Amino acid sequence: MKSFVKTMALAGLLALAAGGASAAVDVTWVHPENFHDLPFPTWERKEMLDQIADHFKKLGANLPPGEDLRIEITDFDPAGRLIPSARLGRDLRVLTGRADWPRMELNYAIEQNGQVIKSGQAQLQDMNYQQSLNHYFDSEPLRYEKQMIDDWFNKTIAPIKKR
Repeated sequence: MKSFVKTMALAGLLALAAGGASAAVDVTWVHPENFHDLPFPTWERKEMLDQIADHFKKLGANLPPGEDLRIEITDFDPAGRLIPSARLGRDLRVLTGRADWPRMELNYAIEQNGQVIKSGQAQLQDMNYQQSLNHYFDSEPLRYEKQMIDDWFNKTIAPIKKR
């Protein structure tokens, strides 16, 4: 009986290890200095771009083992507009819903064992970002951008794993 329990425990650990193996996700930014409405301070700009890259990595972690996702972001315009605010000591992002929806242009490739199995270009945008269902709390940074990315990922990338 003890050997059976040990065998089952070992099998469970191996299953967890295999399930924990995740796909590699590589996100690169092409000339982010040309992107629209990003914060002026370098640290704030980096923080925003890192949050978007981390979100892609979180989504890509669910790809099957052996599949890697490469994302190259060529343009990014987060929701809202930056308004200078001397009183706050930093810019304030104002969301009006009028021509300030989130937008992103990117190139992507899914590779399996070094071979590209799917690739393309995408222009993401959510013109109804304030009226659409959003799965993120109001306090979530970049919640509109993340929802827009989720929608694209679920339509374009996620269906490939159902093979």
